[in-house]
Amino acid sequence: MSFFGFGQSAEIDIVLNDAETRKKAEHKTEDGKKDKYFLFYDGETVSGKVNVTLKTPGKRLEHYGIKIEFVGQIELYYDRGNHHEFVSLVKDLARPGELTQSQTFDFEFTHVEKPYESYTGQNVKLRYFLRATVSRRLNDISKEMDIVVQTLCTYPELNSSIKMEVGIEDCLHIEFEYNKSKYHLRDVIVGKIYFLLVRIKIKHMEINIIKRETTGTGPSVYHENDTIAKYEIMDGAPVRGESIPIRLFLAGYELTPTMRDINKKFSVRYYLNLVLIDEEERRYFKQQEITLWRKGDIVRRSMSQQASIAAQRFEGSNSETPCNRENFCKRFI
Repeated sequence: MSFFGFGQSAEIDIVLNDAETRKKAEHKTEDGKKDKYFLFYDGETVSGKVNVTLKTPGKRLEHYGIKIEFVGQIELYYDRGNHHEFVSLVKDLARPGELTQSQTFDFEFTHVEKPYESYTGQNVKLRYFLRATVSRRLNDISKEMDIVVQTLCTYPELNSSIKMEVGIEDCLHIEFEYNKSKYHLRDVIVGKIYFLLVRIKIKHMEINIIKRETTGTGPSVYHENDTIAKYEIMDGAPVRGESIPIRLFLAGYELTPTMRDINKKFSVRYYLNLVLIDEEERRYFKQQEITLWRKGDIVRRSMSQQASIAAQRFEGSNSETPCNRENFCKRFI
């Protein structure tokens, strides 16, 4: 923009070199909507062109330099005045001088470190963007372009199952187990619920996926719990010795990888919450943390194939892994 409408001004446009072939990914914005952005991974080069188009051809545009920045930053919504930058790269495109005609500048950030995944949550936002700036005496001209970064992980074959118990002495004794503790975002949770003792009238049982976002440190810590999924396991009264299978497909839910202590600013963790409700509307529940991760594109099996493979592995491990009876717990609200 020009000062009070006088003098020369310009428009800036940022174009990636591989814009026609690079994948795009949906990402939630601060207002809850979803937009598509160019997708990058850690270590990839970011290159392109900055087009500076003069609004009044033939008229000079004086400037104090032209630059482009690649920025990764965290914004805490309760502290919006402060942006915490964990990546900040700058390329000077032009020295101080003047432009007499529209011009294009090439840029390249080679093998850029992008250590964290893009994230928009209840109280925090982690974003990556390119910002091109024409520096001027009174008012700079700038343009930003957001990109999305996804982190890909691989986990070792050692992925232990979860076995725990929930109970009330002489009234209720339940064992529940899940086939593993780490799941990729398109995985299938396979498990079983065993009723060892039932002396209260259970009318309903469900499993929830809860996302817990933690921001801040010390006395300024904020926790936000969001129930991502509710999956009904049983509707009706169980009997002693009954076994109920669980099979929950994760692909249909909006999940992110688990994030722990990101730049010492925030964490995002996921929990499986087993909930039982009796006929007097009393609720009994047990939470267990799980780890979610994102894996790269592979030959995709159908959802039924995934479930079948997970179930076979789970059945095969039942006789090998002793039940962990140290984590017996009761919680009542």
